[in-house]
Amino acid sequence: MNERDSRLLAAYEALLEAFGPQGWWPGDGPFEVMVGAVLTQNTSWRNVEHAIGRIRAAGAMDPASMAEMTLGGLEELARPSGSFRRKARTLSLLSKAALSARGGLPGLLSRPQDELRRDLLAIPGIGPETADSIVVYAAGLPVFVVDAYARRFVERHGIASPLDRYEEVQAAFEGALGSDADKLGECHALLVELGKRHCGPSPCCGDCPLRYDLPTS
Repeated sequence: MNERDSRLLAAYEALLEAFGPQGWWPGDGPFEVMVGAVLTQNTSWRNVEHAIGRIRAAGAMDPASMAEMTLGGLEELARPSGSFRRKARTLSLLSKAALSARGGLPGLLSRPQDELRRDLLAIPGIGPETADSIVVYAAGLPVFVVDAYARRFVERHGIASPLDRYEEVQAAFEGALGSDADKLGECHALLVELGKRHCGPSPCCGDCPLRYDLPTS
């Protein structure tokens, strides 16, 4: 194990000890996880919960019901999450992809990891972060989600550069943590919690569990 792998693994273990298991992803079943992954783009989880509540209340939290909705109706349900027109279109396409997949939603999520990720990325409005959130949390496959929180951590700690591509940062975490979907998902969730408590736009490092690993200069 090289130095970078050791640092990332030690960071994961320190965060798990400090914060405990995060119980991610919030959602009642795989499809709700997928919907949440789309809705959470560029907004807070509080707003996502509001939108999810509206979708549930409308009886649309399943691929068939959502696919039958008009785009305008879905836009209104997704409105609290922001960028609701774009997100509604993505959700409509995602629900139809789940319906048309051989074996339905379970068939879609049981596809080989690379194939599932490719198919998700082909849906307008789904980028690498959203696709990987679905892959790890809905399908239970081993992939690390590189979001703003993860990037902030690795860049501030000198583990990665702002110039490093998404796939390079992802490979670093996967190399350190191995092919364990639970561990990779937990690490992502722990870094989100780190970002909320300590590693925000203005860092608060005084009692951060990873302050020991900060560069000295």
